[in-house]
Amino acid sequence: MNLVADLCLLACLTTVACDRVYVHPFNLFSYNKSTCEEMKSLVQEGKKTFVPVPIESQTAPAYEDDLSDKDKLEAPSLSGQGRQKLSYMKGLVYILGARFYSALQEAQRGQNVLLSPTSLYGSLVSFYLGASNQTAADLQRLLGFVPPSGDPDCTSRVDGNKVLSSLRMIESLVKSRDEELLFSKMLCLFSAPGVPLSQLFVQDLLPSTDALYARAVDFTNPSEAAKQINAFVKAKSKGQSKRLLTDIDPSTDLLFAVDIRLAVNVKQASRLKEPQEFWVDSNTKVLVPMLSVMGTFKYKTDASGFFSVVEVPISKTTLLVLLQPINGSDLEHVESKLQLQSTAWLQQLSPREIKLTLPELTIEGSSDLQELLADMELPALLGKGADLSKISDTNLTVGKVINKAFFKLTSDGTDQPEDSAAQNEDVMFLDITLNNPFLLAVFEEKSRAMLFLGRVTNPLHGV
Repeated sequence: MNLVADLCLLACLTTVACDRVYVHPFNLFSYNKSTCEEMKSLVQEGKKTFVPVPIESQTAPAYEDDLSDKDKLEAPSLSGQGRQKLSYMKGLVYILGARFYSALQEAQRGQNVLLSPTSLYGSLVSFYLGASNQTAADLQRLLGFVPPSGDPDCTSRVDGNKVLSSLRMIESLVKSRDEELLFSKMLCLFSAPGVPLSQLFVQDLLPSTDALYARAVDFTNPSEAAKQINAFVKAKSKGQSKRLLTDIDPSTDLLFAVDIRLAVNVKQASRLKEPQEFWVDSNTKVLVPMLSVMGTFKYKTDASGFFSVVEVPISKTTLLVLLQPINGSDLEHVESKLQLQSTAWLQQLSPREIKLTLPELTIEGSSDLQELLADMELPALLGKGADLSKISDTNLTVGKVINKAFFKLTSDGTDQPEDSAAQNEDVMFLDITLNNPFLLAVFEEKSRAMLFLGRVTNPLHGV
């Protein structure tokens, strides 16, 4: 892991001018001296704990706040500093998201892949909030926050609440102006029976999600524990999340899970009347439902002629970026050549009149942050030696850290008009059809933060 190179890249990605004065990103998210003084008074509060109720309990415990009002989001108002924070945050999220995708790309070669960079980054921030000493320092460094001075005092630490607040602002922007999409996030903490959790830790996580649940589970019977957790998550998601995990380490004390979901109904898109061919590989094709959308979209082909990129607004608050191999290239070849950790593939797109045909999509992915960290040669970061004393005064063994992502793209159900091309006969449209494996990324429109990143090899194998 070349952290120095990534941080140099981040500086290029996220340099922000405010009255032409460079503001170091660390200073936007770090503790100041007055906050450090206030933190001393919170030491005792941080020691208050509770023991989660058993997962079988039918009564909602008092420690779970009612978050129903938090869904009624007003349009977020961004100050100059708020915009700077989001500009820095999008770069940090992108770098780790690209790394995690590269790990999944190898592990799931030839399969559909989907992850949420914002969700994975938020999971790491959550554990940073619960970490102390060297574990906190290592997590802070992985998150991309390196203090400009080497002074090991309170002001050299990042305030995890500020980071989670910026991530939540991105999610609020997604939901703020759009009734054509459904966006939700659920966080679950499953602890072993009798293991106390910090009240302050859970309270700090509450604002970062639409719903938070903490329950006790007997992990010593792994198959029964998995069954109980899957049933619990399915019930709390009203049937949307059907299977969270298949196996559990019986030595687990804490299992962390996030489920993030986005469904977009693209009003300007129409459904083709008949399913169309999609070539999974050079010898295999399937028939899939397709959408058609016409308009002025941003587009480019790369200098080497291996792929094209098109950016399409799919709602008032989200953008869909699609990368397709061209000129006989295939996706595996493109992925091997594409420098994903650089944002060059997302830059220098120009407006074009385009008729785009692409599959209707329902794609789901699940990743274990523990496995991703192992792939990045950081298996001990949340391992048995990790200092997570701000989560529990028990020496925790963290099991899986699951991040589940779901993305659905549909139209409003109308079929494509037969004379749609004739209606625009005075305009020369570039015809683009995604009928072979491609990459996709979903961005929040204002911040350009990456919500989802994935690969579609077969649209029929989404879930």
